[in-house]
Amino acid sequence: MVLPKFEYKLFIAEAIGTALLLFCGLNIVIFNWGEGSVVAKLIPSTLIRTILTGFMFGCVGCLIALSNVGKISGAHINPAVSIAFWLRGKMATNAMLGYIAGQMIGAAVGCLPLLLIWGQQGSSIQYGITLPGERGVWAAFLSEVLATASLIFYLYIFIGRKNLRNYTPFGIPILYSILNIFFATRSGDSTNPARSFGPAVITGNFSYYWLYWLAPIVGVLLVTALFKWRRVNRMYRMDSARISYHESHTPESLKTGEMDFVY
Repeated sequence: MVLPKFEYKLFIAEAIGTALLLFCGLNIVIFNWGEGSVVAKLIPSTLIRTILTGFMFGCVGCLIALSNVGKISGAHINPAVSIAFWLRGKMATNAMLGYIAGQMIGAAVGCLPLLLIWGQQGSSIQYGITLPGERGVWAAFLSEVLATASLIFYLYIFIGRKNLRNYTPFGIPILYSILNIFFATRSGDSTNPARSFGPAVITGNFSYYWLYWLAPIVGVLLVTALFKWRRVNRMYRMDSARISYHESHTPESLKTGEMDFVY
């Protein structure tokens, strides 16, 4: 099916938003953790830097959601989030696939400048790549399942209440600060196949990349099944497939209906 021209604008916005997430977020990761990091000298505590990194990465996501780019597409910037909205009946399959394509392209493009900016400091941590930690593959898999499930649970709760949904972006920095404490050393706390894809592309290292697709999908399925099984959907009903709810910038086609993106 050929999509209306407007829908391509949504996909382009997702690509730009994801590129910004990867570019800004991984600059933070490299700055905080790369070889010769000034931050490591100023803040020797790995726990504090872990929390700080999660908070700053989350701030990037928050700002993208509040930006004009986020207001156009709804600021998914994560295939797991788009799949979650699709499972809740808020996106048609072709729209969901278009979003994911935009996110993956944006992730790769957003990481390319890192090669020019960081040199040895970036390559020392493979430009922020996500890989299983010392506890092994299955610990990393479980970590990504739980971390992604936490993200989706948070989104379902906040987006599902009209009195909370406008505040959804602002909780992301706090959420990732907490998630990083438990999951950063085990899996990299990705929760986002596109976030893991960008560094894999520029380093050519796709080791265990399957994990960063499969585990987030499992996390999404578990939370979605829980909401349906316990009928929590009735209390937390979504109006549309959006993280960013700012009415003054929301296109008319995204303001209405239980089945946005279905054509």
